[in-house]
Amino acid sequence: MTALIKNARLPGGGYKSILIENGLIADILAADTDITADRVYDAKGNYVYPGLIDIHSHGCIGIDTMDGEGLSELAKEYFRHGVTTWYPTTMTESYERIRKAMAQPLERGEGEARTPGYHYEGPFINKKFKGAQNEAYIVVPDLDEYKNYVNPAVVTVAPEVDGAIDFIREAAANGTCIALGHTECDFDTAMAAFAAGAKCLTHTCNAMPQMMHRAPGPIGAAMMSGAYAQVISDGLHMHPAMVNALYRMFGREKMVLISDSIRACGLPEGEYELGGQMFTVKDGAARIANGSLAGSTTPLFECVRRAISFGIPREDAFAMASETPAAMLGINKGKIEVGYAAEFIVCSEENELLDTLIY
Repeated sequence: MTALIKNARLPGGGYKSILIENGLIADILAADTDITADRVYDAKGNYVYPGLIDIHSHGCIGIDTMDGEGLSELAKEYFRHGVTTWYPTTMTESYERIRKAMAQPLERGEGEARTPGYHYEGPFINKKFKGAQNEAYIVVPDLDEYKNYVNPAVVTVAPEVDGAIDFIREAAANGTCIALGHTECDFDTAMAAFAAGAKCLTHTCNAMPQMMHRAPGPIGAAMMSGAYAQVISDGLHMHPAMVNALYRMFGREKMVLISDSIRACGLPEGEYELGGQMFTVKDGAARIANGSLAGSTTPLFECVRRAISFGIPREDAFAMASETPAAMLGINKGKIEVGYAAEFIVCSEENELLDTLIY
């Protein structure tokens, strides 16, 4: 199958046409190129970016990945909001419930965001920094259980707990991206984890020690190690100035925008469930009974828009939700270049989402 996207305004590249063959970008041509193709899409001079990639999202529209069903409905909703690739994110729960969640088929159809693998957020975390995770199910890292995981693209681990460094070393050697999160680790422990193969921080600044001048902690270690930093840029999980500070520290190449969205995303304010605990959404913030934030109610596309409103350059903000997570996970997506997956979003000058395209 061949396709052509014509009159596309590409990031940093002016107006072009994109030739697509068998789901991959085959060529970048002049905007007015007249080529016969099976499908032709006229971008009408609007911006065309790579499709967004959300590596950390628990759900939306009343569905949670831990429900054990509904991934197809979620994939359709993400697609409608500009996400073309999504990694369903589990919670700290019983092994039985995690296995049930991961038993869902990952194959996707027309109009659905692709799901190459899972992000397992827990249960190998620290009780002190559990956030909205359920303490009853927190356990030490278990390599035997990890070997039962289905398509473990990302696993969040607290590196200071018993056996964590050995776990990180083996899981990373098997190709899993290890993220440090829900942790009270110090700088040296985090450095050891990155040396063992960890690659990023889970929702940076949240559920971890803060960066201090005499105790730089995991954030300082990530910066020094050249690791990636996941950032929720909804304006609630951290101040806009901190989003900017992290952008200046990690840059476009290492800062990954995530939604960390939960089932309440896209629904009215009220009370909902997450990982066996109830939380309340008010003024856009989701909190459990003790006041801890319980994930986000903001889709990834809106997180990108807010990052731009915080002063981050438009092209960098979109790249940090596409090119950068793709590079971190080593997948052939996130760039509009020959040979990359033909997954796109079309946006107006005002950063409004106009269309989502997967070929």
